[in-house]
Amino acid sequence: MNKGRVILEHFIINGNKPLKGKVQISGAKNAAVAVIPAALLVDGVCILENLPCIEDVQSYVSVLRSMGVVCEFLDESTLQIDASKVCTTNISPEQLKDMRASYYLIGALLGRYKKANVPMPGGCNFGVRPIDQHIKGFESLGAKVVIEHGAVTAHADKLLGTQIFLDMASVGATINIMMAAVFAEGITTIENAAKEPHIVDCANFLNMCGAKIKGAGTDVIRITGVEKLEGKRYSIIPDQIETGTYMIAAAITGGDVKVCNVIPKHMESLTAKLQEMGCTVIAQEDWIKVKAANPLTAANIKTLYYPGFPTDLQPQITTLLTQAEGVSYVNETVFDTRFQYVDQLTRLGAKITLEGRMAVVEGTSRLTGADVVATDLRAGAALMLAALAAEGTTKISNLYYIDRGYEKIVEKLTALGADVRRSNGEDESQIPMLYEA
Repeated sequence: MNKGRVILEHFIINGNKPLKGKVQISGAKNAAVAVIPAALLVDGVCILENLPCIEDVQSYVSVLRSMGVVCEFLDESTLQIDASKVCTTNISPEQLKDMRASYYLIGALLGRYKKANVPMPGGCNFGVRPIDQHIKGFESLGAKVVIEHGAVTAHADKLLGTQIFLDMASVGATINIMMAAVFAEGITTIENAAKEPHIVDCANFLNMCGAKIKGAGTDVIRITGVEKLEGKRYSIIPDQIETGTYMIAAAITGGDVKVCNVIPKHMESLTAKLQEMGCTVIAQEDWIKVKAANPLTAANIKTLYYPGFPTDLQPQITTLLTQAEGVSYVNETVFDTRFQYVDQLTRLGAKITLEGRMAVVEGTSRLTGADVVATDLRAGAALMLAALAAEGTTKISNLYYIDRGYEKIVEKLTALGADVRRSNGEDESQIPMLYEA
C-alpha cells in the first residue's frame, strides 16, 4: 500500500435485488495470516496456495520482505516464501499498525531465532485484545517477555517444553504458543486450547513441513520439539467467514445462492440458525446452497468459540435478523464492544436496542438507502448486506476495512445479480478522509 495516499473510494449499492447463482469462496483470511508467519520457521522454500487476494495478506508480505524474506507471488493466490536470509527480528510499528494478526510474528521469531521485537497488534477496534495468554505461554517455555514503548520484546537462551493451561480458549494464543514450541526441547502441552479451523490449518502446514503437533482441533494440543522444518507446498482452507457472509446474503435478499469451494462442517452453527429461521440449506461435499425463507422467523444467537456461533458472523446475522418476523436476541460473549456498527445500521432503518453485550433486534425493519461508514471488517460486511436488502441507494465508506477480508467482493456480488460498484464519487468533500498505512 502507498504511504499517505488519501482513500476516497466508497461502495454504491442499489438494493432490493435477490441474489442468484454461484459464488466461489477464497482462501481463509484467518488461516493465511497465521500460516504466512509460520513460514518463518521453515528452512527452505514454501509455496502457499489458495491465499486470498486481500489487504492483510499484502501487508504481511510487505513486512516479511522488510525482514529480508524473499516473497514472490507466482500468481494472485500463490506465494513463494524463502525465509533463509532473515536480517532482523525487530519490526517497525508503522508496518503493523493496521494488523491484528501481527502478534503471530512473536511466536514465529521466538521459536526460530529465540528473540523478537514486535509492535502491539492493531486492526479492527471492537474491544480489548489482551495478549496475556500469549505471554504466559512464552514465559512458560522459558522466554523473558517485556512490553514497553508499544512493543513486545521476547528472548530466550533456549525454549523448553512444558505444560501450559490457557485461562481462556484464545485462538491467537493457541497458534502463537504452538509456533513458539515447534523447536522447543521436549514436549509442550497446551490445555484448554482453542479449536478453530484455522488453528488446525496452521498445525497441518507445520506438520507437513516436519513438525510434530497432535490434537489441533481439540482442547489439548501436544507439540514434540523438532530440530528443523523443510519447505513444502500447502493450500489454505476456504474462508469460513466469507462463506457465511454469502450464505446470509442469499437469505437477506430473498435469493437462491450456491456457495462453492467450502467446508460444510465449518458452517454447521450458521446452517442450523438459517434453517431455524426457515431457510432451505443444502450441503454437499464442497458446496452449500441457501434459498431464502419467506417470511424469515426470529432466532436467538450467542457467540462462542468454535464450534459455537462465530463472533465474526455476529454483525452479519444481526443484520439478517432485522428482516425476520418477531424479536431476536443476540448475545456477544467474545468481544466487549463489537456492536459499534449498530449506529450505522440504524441509519438504514434497523431497529436494534443495545443492553450491554446483548442486542435486542426488532424484526421486519424497513431498510432504506443512506450514507454509512464501516467501523471494522465484519461491520462493513454487515452494512453491505443491509444495503443489498434496502430500498434505494446506499453509499458505504471506509472500504479499507472491507478490503482487508473480502477478495473481489464487487465482482462476486455483481455476478450474483447485485447492483454494486466501487466509486471515488463526484462530491469527494462529503467522504471521510482516510489514509493508507
